[in-house]
Amino acid sequence: MASSLLTKQFLGAPFSSLGSGQQPFKLCSSNLRFPTHRSQPKRLEIQAAGNTFGNYFRVTTFGESHGGGVGCIIDGCPPRLPLSESDMQVELDRRRPGQSRITTPRKETDTCKISSGTADGLTTGSPIKVEVPNTDQRGNDYSEMSLAYRPSHADATYDFKYGVRSVQGGGRSSARETIGRVAAGAVAKKILKLYSGTEILAYVSQVHNVVLPEDLVDNQTVTLEQIESNIVRCPNPEYAEKMIAAIDYVRVRGDSVGGVVTCIVRNVPRGLGTPVFDKLEAELAKACMSLPATKGFEFGSGFAGTFMTGSEHNDEFFMDEHDQIRTKTNRSGGIQGGISNGEIINMRIAFKPTSTIARKQHTVSRDKHETELIARGRHDPCVVPRVNGHLMSWCNSCSDGGSNGRPSARGSVDDSICTMYAVPSQSCITGTFAAIDNQVSSGSPLKGAEQFALPPITASHYMASHISGILLRLESVIFC
Repeated sequence: MASSLLTKQFLGAPFSSLGSGQQPFKLCSSNLRFPTHRSQPKRLEIQAAGNTFGNYFRVTTFGESHGGGVGCIIDGCPPRLPLSESDMQVELDRRRPGQSRITTPRKETDTCKISSGTADGLTTGSPIKVEVPNTDQRGNDYSEMSLAYRPSHADATYDFKYGVRSVQGGGRSSARETIGRVAAGAVAKKILKLYSGTEILAYVSQVHNVVLPEDLVDNQTVTLEQIESNIVRCPNPEYAEKMIAAIDYVRVRGDSVGGVVTCIVRNVPRGLGTPVFDKLEAELAKACMSLPATKGFEFGSGFAGTFMTGSEHNDEFFMDEHDQIRTKTNRSGGIQGGISNGEIINMRIAFKPTSTIARKQHTVSRDKHETELIARGRHDPCVVPRVNGHLMSWCNSCSDGGSNGRPSARGSVDDSICTMYAVPSQSCITGTFAAIDNQVSSGSPLKGAEQFALPPITASHYMASHISGILLRLESVIFC
């Protein structure tokens, strides 16, 4: 039945209903009653949240930079997966501080310990707890920062919201929080490799104004060995030296610079992601942008695509030698309409300059007095060489579910692939469960499902669980 506002009873009107012959209620000043005094605002209780990521492959990180330690709890990992501390340690070693002169001089071994969820070298299907102790804290370095806010740092907004903050090291806003993501990404990476052969890599493509030309790196063939061949993690030796020089220039002056990490996902199954709100690129963007210091995300042609016409930008289809539908170009970045098309997924994540610098800056104290601050402590002059590993790990954890309209084990169409984590060196670890879903959507049973004592179709929801945390968070926490 049609209705209009004129036939609806106004909230302030008498309770009697209007008959068919009655006039609609008219709003006038005599019907309104205003309070004679201003009501006191209600005090709202702030609920802390945001420490858990994922639907089926769920990761909760814990700990602070200068507390007893950091780590994660991984829930949703299938049973009978071979897993040991060494599987995680190789990824954690890529993100740990003190690796070179262009990273923070803080010395941490970042030695991990699995304290639950495994037996005799195999996962049991129960939550996996991973702990990494802090061993090189220097809380006294932050005495000035307890009185004044660091410009562009999260300690001010944390204090505004919660009325309390962890001054030493930034607490939960510290990059040490990403240790838990990298550890979880290592698990996602193993699952992706077993089920789909999906590979996630990340490399530094820009430091300050040194930009690596795209045509100098072949995303089809670039290897982890090429990326790890230098301290800045750029696969091109010539541009790697230029990037290192740019970081050294600001490092000796107590300043910092930002940069861009490129993350790629190879051998991605088709059908990951769903239309509208759960698009694959939207899930990846959320995962990547949850990393510290992120300021931008683009995939495929990104913003450069706005300078093209449709005829220039469109990826034309063709049939390859294996009778598969492919695209001649990949300006779509491996995703069309929010769904993976089987081509390489490529994305770029921008990171701002480190906010804590050893130069005098104007700021305000907690008691609202303008002052000046010279921050002490040990901080990265540029985060991208270490964040590269975060991204690979985080992306591995990003893919959570089944797609193409086929329900996953929990009855959700796409949850299993949507939970992707993404970050460059740490980001890559979290990469892609999506490949598993490819087999599910094609109707073929998942190889290895029996090994994990799961019904063949069930393994799909693990895949959706952080595509390796995307393609199990696209490979290592977006890849740092």
